[in-house]
Amino acid sequence: MSARLPSWAWVTGLTTGAIAVVAVLAVQADQGTKPVAATSPPSASATADPQPSASVPQKEKPAAVPADSGTGRRIVYSLGQKRVWLVDASDAARHSFTVWPGTVAPDPGTYSIGTRNEATTGSDGVPVEHIMYFAQKSGVFVAFSNAVDGSSPPPAGPGAKTGGIRVAKQDGKALWTFGTPGTTVRVVG
Repeated sequence: MSARLPSWAWVTGLTTGAIAVVAVLAVQADQGTKPVAATSPPSASATADPQPSASVPQKEKPAAVPADSGTGRRIVYSLGQKRVWLVDASDAARHSFTVWPGTVAPDPGTYSIGTRNEATTGSDGVPVEHIMYFAQKSGVFVAFSNAVDGSSPPPAGPGAKTGGIRVAKQDGKALWTFGTPGTTVRVVG
């Protein structure tokens, strides 16, 4: 004869397990990379620094999250600054980094992460990973991604339409972890 646990014991066990998982994830997130300001914006040249946020360490104040970027947990993408912020629910920037935008930019506004793809080949022929689609403009899908080898994208050829917003490899990992499907993406000018 087997002993049956009362239903409240199952609920208690599941709740305790869920709290433990959330606690572990919170500790991991808190130990992650903190916001760092790059010393110079990335260049679209083939010789650009492949890791813009890993520039010479300096004691600089991180770039502030744009005031017109909304509130709550979100990814903020500034077209003018070519920069992304990962903002937590308390409106604190947890990570910030510069990006290499494609030739097709999303309009300012609010979007959300839709389809995610772990790896594919970019329209420039470069193997990319951590692809997170959030917008479409002029028939071109707009997504964050990083090159598998950590390289920066070469300049787009004349008339090329690319919607990939390339990030450094370590920033791509942070963005992938933060940007689950449905996460708000706020694009500002």
